[in-house]
Amino acid sequence: MDLGLFAPLRSPVATPEFLAELGRECDERGIHSIWLGEHVVMFPEYESTYPGSRDGKFRFPAGSGLLDMVSALSFLAACTQHVRLGTGICILPQNNPVYAAKEYATVDFLSKGRLDFGVGVGWSWEEFEACGVPFEHRGARCDEYLELIRRLWCDEVSSFEGRFYTLRDCLLYPKPVQQPMVPVTVGGHSEAALRRAARVGAGWYGVNLSPAETATIVERLGGHLEAQGRPRDDLRIVVGAVSDSIDPNQLGEYAEAGVDEVLVPFLRQGSKHLAANLDKLSAHREAAAAL
Repeated sequence: MDLGLFAPLRSPVATPEFLAELGRECDERGIHSIWLGEHVVMFPEYESTYPGSRDGKFRFPAGSGLLDMVSALSFLAACTQHVRLGTGICILPQNNPVYAAKEYATVDFLSKGRLDFGVGVGWSWEEFEACGVPFEHRGARCDEYLELIRRLWCDEVSSFEGRFYTLRDCLLYPKPVQQPMVPVTVGGHSEAALRRAARVGAGWYGVNLSPAETATIVERLGGHLEAQGRPRDDLRIVVGAVSDSIDPNQLGEYAEAGVDEVLVPFLRQGSKHLAANLDKLSAHREAAAAL
């Protein structure tokens, strides 16, 4: 089993010095991946329900915000040689898909093929409104944008005609280093998200799930994969926590549930205690290496 970090890099503690040290330490310690989070803006109050917490509340330190994911991944790409870099997740339907294709192809190019492109449909209508994008039909928009991005990454001359976007013949370079395209990992627990993962994903990403809950979703994924004519092992299963820590003794149970990679939350950011906080993951690394 691979072990990665879920590290929503936030100001003001995720300084350039911290990012550089985090990347070097992860490379040296054999951490498989670092997955970042995306929220362009945040709000004093939310009407939306946050699916990443048990009570549906979204909490974030006052006076803080997430670093831009593309910029932070590019910075980490320059500071690392081995660790994979993941978007956990890119809220794709509130992004411009042509810009997203360009930006993440560039990250893959600069990292020499180390990007994992995690996507989801989002949960906050407030953030969609701030981005000037309708919250309705975001699932259909996500599907269309994924196909548009696939064409920009894979076709020499790209074009697209859809419900939400039209693209005349154009050229996008650089292409991703990973061929035929950057692996897409679809996040979400809904039936629509599972169908999307089975249809177009190289992987599926779930959060805050017990081993038993994970096993149930993996079984559901198996049914959707079968409907698409794909074998179960065609889909990489990634499970992480966004707040509560994962017990290293549970990694074997996650492996039995079908998980290929576990992401532990790395929320205590800042250079002062970076090495000590990574040291606390030694039991997780040993347990994962034994599986």
